[in-house]
Amino acid sequence: MKFVDEAEITVEAGKGGNGCMSFRREKYIPKGGPDGGDGGDGGSIYLLGDDALNTLIDFRYQRHYKAQSGQGGMGKNRTGRAGEDLVIRVPVGTSVIDRDTEEVLADISAIGQQVLIAKGGFHGLGNTRFKSSTNRAPTKTTKGTEGDLRRLQLQLKLLADVGLLGMPNAGKSTLLRAVSAARPKVANYPFTTLVPSLGVVSLGLERSFVMADIPGVIEGASVGAGLGFQFLKHLSRTRLLLHLVDAAPLDDSDPAEQIQAIADELAGFSQTLYSKPRWLVLNKADMTTETDLADLMAKLRQTFGEDVPIYCISAISGEGCDQLCQDIMVSVEQHWQRLKDDEAYREAEAERDRLMTQEIRASIAAAKAQRKAARQEAEESDWDDDEDEAEWEYAE
Repeated sequence: MKFVDEAEITVEAGKGGNGCMSFRREKYIPKGGPDGGDGGDGGSIYLLGDDALNTLIDFRYQRHYKAQSGQGGMGKNRTGRAGEDLVIRVPVGTSVIDRDTEEVLADISAIGQQVLIAKGGFHGLGNTRFKSSTNRAPTKTTKGTEGDLRRLQLQLKLLADVGLLGMPNAGKSTLLRAVSAARPKVANYPFTTLVPSLGVVSLGLERSFVMADIPGVIEGASVGAGLGFQFLKHLSRTRLLLHLVDAAPLDDSDPAEQIQAIADELAGFSQTLYSKPRWLVLNKADMTTETDLADLMAKLRQTFGEDVPIYCISAISGEGCDQLCQDIMVSVEQHWQRLKDDEAYREAEAERDRLMTQEIRASIAAAKAQRKAARQEAEESDWDDDEDEAEWEYAE
C-alpha cells in the first residue's frame, strides 16, 4: 500500500429540516388549529481514530464527505427525522487543520478518539411553536440552518517513542530490523528507505516501545532538498531521537561534521524539535579500530558536550544493540511515569507539542513558497531565453 501522509478533503454537515406550516382539519373541530411539526437536525461529521489504518491514501480517491440532511416537519405535529451522523475513520496520529483559517481543529492521538469536526444544521420550527393566546392561527415557520462546511487538511504523523535520524546509508533500517520484527528495505545505495517504517521493540513482558525509521536526511532538507521536509515532521511526536552516524564512512568524511549538518537541519526546521533529547549512536563500530573509535568519541564529546549520551553499536551483528534498547526503555518508562504523575510536566509537554506544530507548519509553508518562487523564476528565465532566440532568428 502506498504511504500517504497528507490529504485535503471537504466536509459538509447536513442541513436542518424546515418547519412545517399546517392546520388541523378534523371533524367536529370547526376552527381547527396549527399542527405543523419541527424539522429534524442535520447530521454532523465526526473523525474517529482507527488503529486498522496507517495511511491517508483513501482520501486521495474520495475528497468530499457530506452528512445526511434533516427531514422537514409534517402535519399533525410530526417532527422530521434527524439526519444520520457521518463518522470518518482516520489513522491514529492525524492532525486536522482548517484550510481557510489555518486553525488546528483536532489531533487524533488515541484509538477510538472521536472528534466533532462539522456540526449539523439546527432544525426549523413548525407553526405550532408560534401559537399564543393572541395568535391562534400562526402562519410563521422557520427554515433549518445550513450545516458547517469546512475544507480540511489532514496530516499524518507517526506515533512512536523513538525516532531514527541520520544521513542516508547510516544503518537506520538495519538497526530497526535488528531490534524489531519490522523488515524495511536494506541496500547499499542512498535513499533505500522512501517511506517511514515502524517497529515494536519488545524487551520482555509488558516492556516494549515503538521505533520509527524515516528516510535519510541530507543538507538542505529543511528547505526541501532530497526527500526534504516531507518526513521530518514525523519526528515531532517521538519522545527520543537516535542520531545514527557511520563510524567508518567509506568516503572518509568527518562524522562530527555529518552530525552538525543534521543538527543544523533540525534547528532550521523547528527549534523545538531540535531541543528534543537526542542520543548519538555510532554504527558500524566493528568496521574501525578501537583506537580510532575512542578518538572519535573523545572528539564528539569535546564538540557536543559531555552530557550527550554516545553509544557504539554494530546494527548488522547486533553488538551493543541490547544495551542501547535497555537504556531507551528506561528513558521511555520514566517519561510515561512523569506524564502520569506530574501535571506540570504534562502541561509543558503539551505546550511544546503545540509550539512545535506551529514551527513545523511555518517551515513547510516557507519552504514551499521558496520552491514555488524558484520555479516561477526558472520559467520566466526560460521565456526570456525563447524571446531572445526568436529576436536573433528574426534579425538574421
